[in-house]
Amino acid sequence: MIDKLKARPVSHSRTILSELMIPSYTNFGGKIHGGTILNLMDKVAYVCATKHAGNYCVTASIDSVDFLSAVDVGSQLSLYASVNYVGKSSLIIGIKVVSEDIKLGVVKHTNTSYFTMVAMNSEHQPTEVPPLILETKEDVRRFLETKKRKELKQEHKNKYVALKLKDDFECDIEKLLATENCLVNIK
Repeated sequence: MIDKLKARPVSHSRTILSELMIPSYTNFGGKIHGGTILNLMDKVAYVCATKHAGNYCVTASIDSVDFLSAVDVGSQLSLYASVNYVGKSSLIIGIKVVSEDIKLGVVKHTNTSYFTMVAMNSEHQPTEVPPLILETKEDVRRFLETKKRKELKQEHKNKYVALKLKDDFECDIEKLLATENCLVNIK
């Protein structure tokens, strides 16, 4: 049975993290390093999840991080996070990352990602999270989309495990790899 007294709305934990992108964050190509952006995404996911859970949370997985657009030095990077879905002890946090050239007023959506966080108790064991109150049609849409994405991820994982080749696989390796950009040199 859902404890409605502990339930929290999506709006309770919605979090925005903004930071100026400085020269020390750049990669060798002169753009902001992807690792810097991932670090900020992990921070905003943690804050958002912890606000909802009321407990320490750890990152369990990250669903695809596709960098859609490079981020320039001097841009303001804003990360918008919300709890999209909750399970028993897990929360899926949706994060939208936006870069803004403050001088020119140019705004770019740089990436969207989903972080699965797990709430932990004082003994560092997974603990239950409060139910999520969906207050808007957008909240419901995100919840249902995330539920479906979670189901598809599990299906993919099951199929991948079934497809894994064993170390002693017997097949025509040359035929399997004929169109690939590799050389087989097994001795």
